[in-house]
Amino acid sequence: MLAIKLFNSKIEMIALAFVYFTYKILIEIKLMYKMKKILFLIPTLGQGGAEKVLVNLVNNMDRSKFDITVQVLFKGGVNEQFLKSDIKFKYYYKKQFRGNSKYLCLFSPERLYKKFIKEKYDIIISYLEGPTARIVSGCTNLNTKLVSWIHVEQHTKAQLSSSFRSFSEAEKCYNKYDMTVCVSEYVKRDFSDILNFKKPIQVLYNTNETNQILEKSNEKIDDYVFDKSCKTIVAVGTLKKSKGFDRLIRVHKRLLDNSIDNKVIILGRGSEKDNLLNFINEYGVNKSCKLLGYNTNPYKYIKKSDIFVCTSFAEGFSTAATEALILGTPVVTVEVSGMKEMLGENNEYGIVTENDEDALYEGIRKMLTTPNLLEAYAAKAKERGKAFSTEKTVKAVEEMLLSI
Repeated sequence: MLAIKLFNSKIEMIALAFVYFTYKILIEIKLMYKMKKILFLIPTLGQGGAEKVLVNLVNNMDRSKFDITVQVLFKGGVNEQFLKSDIKFKYYYKKQFRGNSKYLCLFSPERLYKKFIKEKYDIIISYLEGPTARIVSGCTNLNTKLVSWIHVEQHTKAQLSSSFRSFSEAEKCYNKYDMTVCVSEYVKRDFSDILNFKKPIQVLYNTNETNQILEKSNEKIDDYVFDKSCKTIVAVGTLKKSKGFDRLIRVHKRLLDNSIDNKVIILGRGSEKDNLLNFINEYGVNKSCKLLGYNTNPYKYIKKSDIFVCTSFAEGFSTAATEALILGTPVVTVEVSGMKEMLGENNEYGIVTENDEDALYEGIRKMLTTPNLLEAYAAKAKERGKAFSTEKTVKAVEEMLLSI
């Protein structure tokens, strides 16, 4: 009898274990079934702000809700290395080639979609205006939701349609999307005004790796010595004409000529490097103005600097400026998309000037020469930086994706 009872007890335990593990498997299958399969398509994961923001975003999204793939048209971008290992990564071309946008315009959006996107997804996101927006609009599967993500202000029809065959094609393609996301109210207003836009559109701010920014900002700097006897101005971005770094060099020289001691460091690489070096030599400021090149950790330089400056002719919602706020570094910027949203209509959290060189000079001069202003804006920067925490921005994106 005892043997029979023991046998029955073991059978019951095995049965309970079977039920338990079956239940777990069913729950996992249910979760998998509920997960949204998402593709982010972007031209490259190069050194730009939008590319960095995408990596920050997907690395922090909830894996129990989203099955994420990031696909680039052109492999080799510096931000590829920062994708977490559980993010699927795909590419089409091994490297970027000249005239790629014109080449892609030879084919219809539908043909391009079939060429580049082989799997089925619940949601496909074109994470930048331009070629990827045209490609994703070629999706003909009515069960797939399409999202376009606009990062840069579009002032004219020509600018908006530069990667399309015509403005009418651009208008047609963008109206195929179920949702359009803009990185600032300024970008949203620009985009909506130019297009005859009929689909939902909303603003979602860029995602920053807040904890990582703060942690990396404490690392040692080996390639530059900060001069404690004068203030240091830092600027970060790709060295291209639209960033306006030549304006910063001239403002720097003008400040020196007016006996306002300062030094400038610019972090980034790009096609304008030689021209900027020529400007530095021409103005005789090669000892006080340095191009430090691209660095995967700009945060340590921003933290040690006294002022962060944005000199761009156009932006979306400056990643580097939000990083400066998180680090408590005062910001002086010309007015471009998103800056008044970020820093306040009345310069509550930083100084926003008109987008010209004289106004920029006055803004930096004011920050450097007004007693206690730097300290006041440093405190305000930290306060404002909390609004762009990783948790807040990622949650907003996830809610948008689950709603469509």
